Amino acid sequence: MMQKVIIPLEGAGLSEGAFSFARMLHEHNPVMIAGVFLPEVDYARFFFFPSAFTAPAYIPLNEKVDEEGLSKNIDHFTSLCEKYNITYRVHKGLYDAAIHHLTKETRFADMMIIGSEAFYTVGSGGPLEYLKEALRDTECPVIIVPEKFDRPKQIILAYDGTAACVYAIRQFVNLFPSLCSLPATLVYVADKNNDIPEKELIEELLTCHFKNPDVSKIAGAEKSNFYNWLTSRESPLLVSGSFGRSGISELFSKGFVVDAIRQHKTPIFIAHQ
Repeated sequence: MMQKVIIPLEGAGLSEGAFSFARMLHEHNPVMIAGVFLPEVDYARFFFFPSAFTAPAYIPLNEKVDEEGLSKNIDHFTSLCEKYNITYRVHKGLYDAAIHHLTKETRFADMMIIGSEAFYTVGSGGPLEYLKEALRDTECPVIIVPEKFDRPKQIILAYDGTAACVYAIRQFVNLFPSLCSLPATLVYVADKNNDIPEKELIEELLTCHFKNPDVSKIAGAEKSNFYNWLTSRESPLLVSGSFGRSGISELFSKGFVVDAIRQHKTPIFIAHQ
């Protein structure tokens, strides 16, 4: 069964990281990549506007569309898809309503992969804060991928006891059954006196989809504890609930996952209801 993957691309450049991740997925299960080319806006600024996914929103156009650069970028994208025998679609010419169109496209996709170093280099309170707002309104799961990353060797499931976290885990399982063969760890960050919420129930769910899953509690709600724990793991892929909604809200409010994106360049799967 084929999955539809969206990769939004600015007119001037193709994210090798996003394409590499899609190609990795294709090795396990066929995908169709829809390359959505947005020539009239700067890609980073597009996602960093707080109203990016709430049409109609106005973002200034580039002074001049580089048609030649856009054409070369599309040729590069299509040649890569053909080289690796990946079915693809090219969506371009979105000059009037690119933001609204991309929002709509997420409704008709299995996932969207975002790859840009801009997401990992900005400071706190800047574009990453806008990214949180933008991702709230996507209608499919999102994978944020560094330009350079190691293939995942283990799955880290962020958990805070909410329905949104469990939903994200189920979405991940449904989309990536092949990755569920990797070692998996459910991680709960809390004060040392707090028990893992519904521990028996979440363990029952995990044992149905992962082999010998581990459940860990990181004592102390300081984000440095999470950083240290995450960096001790070899080539992880982090599964998380949504930005700014009920799920994983505590994790995000303290900056755990934001800094995981910025500092450690870990691929992150994000899904919300």
